Amino acid sequence: MRTRPNYAAGAAALVWLLIIGVPLYALVNTALQPQSKYTDKGPLGLPSALTPDNFKTVLDSGFLQYIWNTVFVAAGTVAIVLALGIPISYAVVRGRGRLSTGVFRLFLLGLAIPSQAVIIPLFLIVNDLGLYDTLWGIILPTAAFALPVSVLVLSGGMRDISTELYEAMALDGASPARTLRTLVVPMSKSAIATTSVFAALQAWNGFLFPLIMTQSEDTKLVTPGLYNFVSQYGANVPALLAAVLMSAAPILVVYLFARRALVAGLMGAGGK
Repeated sequence: MRTRPNYAAGAAALVWLLIIGVPLYALVNTALQPQSKYTDKGPLGLPSALTPDNFKTVLDSGFLQYIWNTVFVAAGTVAIVLALGIPISYAVVRGRGRLSTGVFRLFLLGLAIPSQAVIIPLFLIVNDLGLYDTLWGIILPTAAFALPVSVLVLSGGMRDISTELYEAMALDGASPARTLRTLVVPMSKSAIATTSVFAALQAWNGFLFPLIMTQSEDTKLVTPGLYNFVSQYGANVPALLAAVLMSAAPILVVYLFARRALVAGLMGAGGK
């Protein structure tokens, strides 16, 4: 039986492709043009000259070090969020007392606290710990503010696991740690992937903590590093957009590998 073409879906996909493709074309187009010519034909015009010099300018400025610093901060944030969020979510889901309910409500309360409201106490704490102007001074508060949403997503995924499976593990004499390791984690891969991508994005795009908690070039991240191409008298727009392209590549790779699990987790599949 032949199915009729879905022209409406095709038209919608084409519109969505244009919405994504046109800004991306303008970004790449400008990044590959000389600074003196990028405004000649507008952002959507065909370039009269292409050059890789903007990427060379970005590399010569030390921007690659900022990317490596940001990769370390993102990886550290994800590691802490998963190391704490998975057992906390498991305790919330399987707990039967008021303590687990209170812990869950405490994390929900964390969703209502913006980082800007507590930046001064956080700065004092980081400074007292001797972590000012270190990457760990960015990782710890970033992970703390990523935990509330992470616990919400992870606990939602773990609740999708059938109660019969938990009971079967208990009848087999499995300890809570073994149940977490052999049942919960494998069945919550979508929620874990969603949490990992969310935490990585929050660390990668963060601006406030890198701005306040660091001051040296050795600990600078991508977001403050973009300001190197903006001066008092203007901006090197092609080099700035070349830096944006380079900084977007690593997190795009993470998304491409985790996109299916990420979509499943956001839809509430919970890894089943």
